[in-house]
Amino acid sequence: MNLKIFKNLFSVSLLLGVSFTTIANDSGKGYPKRPVEIVAPGGAGGGWDLTARTVAKVLKDEKLIKVPTPVVNRPGGGGGVNLAYMQNKKGNGQMISVYSPPLTLLKLTGTSEYGYTDTTPLASLISDYGAFVVKADSKYTSITDVMESLKKDPKSVKIGGASAAGSMDHIQFLLMAKAAGVENLKDIDYVSFQESGITQVLGGHIDLFSTGLSETEGLLQSGQLRALASTADKRVGEGVVAEVPTCKELGINGVFKNWRGLFANPQVPEYVTITWTQTLQKMVETDGWKNALKRNGWDSNFLVGEEFKAFLKQQDEESRAILQEIGMLKN
Repeated sequence: MNLKIFKNLFSVSLLLGVSFTTIANDSGKGYPKRPVEIVAPGGAGGGWDLTARTVAKVLKDEKLIKVPTPVVNRPGGGGGVNLAYMQNKKGNGQMISVYSPPLTLLKLTGTSEYGYTDTTPLASLISDYGAFVVKADSKYTSITDVMESLKKDPKSVKIGGASAAGSMDHIQFLLMAKAAGVENLKDIDYVSFQESGITQVLGGHIDLFSTGLSETEGLLQSGQLRALASTADKRVGEGVVAEVPTCKELGINGVFKNWRGLFANPQVPEYVTITWTQTLQKMVETDGWKNALKRNGWDSNFLVGEEFKAFLKQQDEESRAILQEIGMLKN
């Protein structure tokens, strides 16, 4: 390449905020030509990690993409660390990230200065659901028992979760409590245990653990814990997971979907969005993906384009309302 042309291209790339590497290597023709990281913004074993690894496996097994799609864990800040990292990779189409409801909560709670509008939404893929578990010998035998206690005294039940106060595990319980008619939601005790929430409930330090339904199978099979209810609109999954009643069937008219989807970095070229939208549309039709849904107790929640953006806006508005009620709305 002529040195003068190189310098001109480099100057233009700096003015546009796009790296020269991206301009040189990521033209739309034949994208992607190089590996594309699938980022789980949490640690190994969690819902984001499981989703990222499932997507990567199905893409490979079904031969839907020719380049490697290594899974990278970038935990921290409830997804905020990776969200900030994405801002440093504007225009770079060599990574896509898994996110879920915390993406709309991070900015609203002031945890991060960034939110879902600082990404490029690609597709919503699945809905998982929340679950509320207690010790096998807990005095609470039904989710309605818990809600009745909270109506009498919002301090009477100590709730724990793996996410921070104001994030998903907290919010999903508050939404169900509100649907059950519990008042003074801001007075309910919630404790965040990033690592040892299950140990805390088994040790009697908290009364109830708010978590993801798909993450309860092993815990329920051990017999040490009981799931009082899920936040699904119908029973889902197989085995012990399918035996978990929903809040709705127990008289609490509330549903909380833990949607999960894929997001590219902000300001990626249009061909990145088009390529991944088309690839994911093919993926969700494969037997490999359908079997993964069944195995993990996931519901399909496939949305792309303007429909996905409208869904995210609605999620943002609902989260804003509940955070306002408990005094945690910052932005």
